[in-house]
Amino acid sequence: MNTTFISFVTAAVLLVSNPAQIASPQPLAEVSYSLSNRNANSSVNKVFADNILLTLAYLGGKVKIGSEISWNTVKADGEVRFILKPGETFAFHDNVTDKFRNKISATTNAHFNSFDGYKSDGWLIGNGVCHLASFLYVAAKNAGLEVEAPTNHDFAVIPNIENKDGVSIFSQSAQQNLYITNNKSAPLAFVFIHTQEQVIIRIEQSN
Repeated sequence: MNTTFISFVTAAVLLVSNPAQIASPQPLAEVSYSLSNRNANSSVNKVFADNILLTLAYLGGKVKIGSEISWNTVKADGEVRFILKPGETFAFHDNVTDKFRNKISATTNAHFNSFDGYKSDGWLIGNGVCHLASFLYVAAKNAGLEVEAPTNHDFAVIPNIENKDGVSIFSQSAQQNLYITNNKSAPLAFVFIHTQEQVIIRIEQSN
């Protein structure tokens, strides 16, 4: 009887101790990008990085359109996520093509202009937004999702992004947008883990 009890306990310990038994499912895709090399000029790079983090703050609801922006809150390390159910579509902004009219389930909730608090390098307002869209494009493509980016960013290099994967974003143009549709049979979580130095995007099945 004691031998049976010891064998049972040993088997239970081995089961719990085996990482393969308790590990979370592997994500469909995961990408990681530095925010410290968005531009060779350090002051311009800061504008890019701040605008990327501000977009994530809008996406996560930390910032609302027209509200006062706390940059300490925007720059704080954190995690943002949204869920797409099967058949649902995410658009980077709410100016969408006829194909996606009334079919968008989520956006970043921002328009990347000065009214929204976006910074400028002296030439353009919202620098860096195209970088974040391109990061997300690569992650979604790697996950095997249905992805459409009508306008390529081939007019300027985006560090760490292949030319074919660059996405042009402009909130006044439906053609300069990013559309991602969940073509899987289960809900998907899009997870953004961010610091002032890095953004990690993970796409995984949601419970």
